[in-house]
Amino acid sequence: MQTIKKAVIPVAGLGTRFLPASKAIPKEMMTIVDRPTIQYIVEEVVASGIEEVVLITSEGKSAIENHFDYDFQLDTVLKEKNKFQLREELTNISNLIDIVSVRQKEPLGLGHAIWMARNVVGDEPFLVLLGDDLVMSDVPCCKQMIDLYNQVGESIVAVQRVPLDQTYQYGIVEGEAIDIERAHKVSRMVEKPAPGTSTSDMAIIGRYLLMPEIFDVLGRTTPGHGGEIQLTDALQALANKREMYAYEFDGVRYDAGDKLGYLKAVVDFALQHRTLGKPFRDHLRSVC
Repeated sequence: MQTIKKAVIPVAGLGTRFLPASKAIPKEMMTIVDRPTIQYIVEEVVASGIEEVVLITSEGKSAIENHFDYDFQLDTVLKEKNKFQLREELTNISNLIDIVSVRQKEPLGLGHAIWMARNVVGDEPFLVLLGDDLVMSDVPCCKQMIDLYNQVGESIVAVQRVPLDQTYQYGIVEGEAIDIERAHKVSRMVEKPAPGTSTSDMAIIGRYLLMPEIFDVLGRTTPGHGGEIQLTDALQALANKREMYAYEFDGVRYDAGDKLGYLKAVVDFALQHRTLGKPFRDHLRSVC
């Protein structure tokens, strides 16, 4: 069984749900308390033992790459001002993990974005994390998925239960429970099903662990919902060829690419902050 060493993070989207804030700033750089969203994502893969990140970028996303790069001028200024703690923190960010960037030249969907990573990932299983999906958990969500992979040796999609009247907003998984807690063997997947066409409430969130065969499948996948190459369609095709599992991760997921989801994330992460948590909680009590 191959070790999971690489993670693909698609960040090429336009961020239309966050306009006008995302017009000039990548939505992945929107700050959650004191760090951009993308840093939380990268820190999760680092904490899960991943060795390399592949960013799928597009025009206007250079701020993401710059955030994880070394800034000689800024480092020099901080050194001259004796801001050693802040300098150390920024140095740690630039040394978090090896990062490779691949440009998605056309906005052809999530499936196409992942397919763009094929030459960097090669013939090995890998993780995919969406750049605006945050998960707060004691054990990193990716680590939970890797632990399951070490038992089943197949592709895994992370899922959460959602109200049935909201399933049309998600990719939905149908399947049956297996002997491993929180795990299900996938039988069917559908992207944003019409109301009444699926009885499952297991919605796919932005975490995937995929076998390398997905690249061949994506290369043959035709545009689907919204005229884009849908990852869910390719996953269904892969599930028809070999086993695939859905995993109900332990943690709380935040859609930080949505304005309300972003605000929820800011509040909850602020309450957990090591220095700001208590005064922020006191402030909430005073205004509520």
